[in-house]
Amino acid sequence: MQKIALLSDIHGNLPALQQVGADLQRRGVQRVFNLGDSLSGPLWPHETAQFLMAQDWVQIMGNQDRQLVSQDPAQHGRSDRYAYQHLNDAELSWLRSLPASLEIEQTFFLFHGTPSSDTAYLLETVERGHARLATPAEISARLGETRLPLLLCGHTHIPRVVRLPGPILIVNPGSVGLPAYEDEVPEQHVMETGSPHARYALLGKMGGAWQVELVAIEYDHLQAAAQAHQNGRMDWEMGLRTGFMGN
Repeated sequence: MQKIALLSDIHGNLPALQQVGADLQRRGVQRVFNLGDSLSGPLWPHETAQFLMAQDWVQIMGNQDRQLVSQDPAQHGRSDRYAYQHLNDAELSWLRSLPASLEIEQTFFLFHGTPSSDTAYLLETVERGHARLATPAEISARLGETRLPLLLCGHTHIPRVVRLPGPILIVNPGSVGLPAYEDEVPEQHVMETGSPHARYALLGKMGGAWQVELVAIEYDHLQAAAQAHQNGRMDWEMGLRTGFMGN
């Protein structure tokens, strides 16, 4: 059975990415799809870019990747600003070359948020500062006319497998590098997984049906938390250390 690994939201967390990469080798994974937001954050953007540029993976751009290369640096938020300051021209050019979404073999559709927006959530709806699982009707509305059998997204950092009529299988592998965060879009809210694991997904076909395994692996998350602390990001330190935002 061919094994396809789905990665997303690495956010410059090199130790987490390296541990995931070692796990992919151990499992004999043949293909890797990276769903974006690879570098932004107060961790190791340069080293992570070098790692990713050396791979033969299929990779797309996330919303913060897009902001890194298209937004006026004076307008960058703290995470983008740190990453931008630590990336060289070659790394920014590589990031700029990535597509926003990608269809593969009339089967897989890779995108970061939803098919039409890299900043919108597909599988979650934010209410009163937290996120709940979106209803099938909400998800279908956000998909629009998209109807490929395997829809692969990231952005929320929350691992999910959702099946819609069609049949359509939607997979969010969760975040390799940041298990909890807070954001202001569409309103102030937190996203939490409840543990500091690095997360990804494995996809394979068995007996004519697609199977999904959501994987959570240990890595030296305290090293990542210490890096965030050193760079003045106590919010990231909390998320990396615990998988919660302390609320």
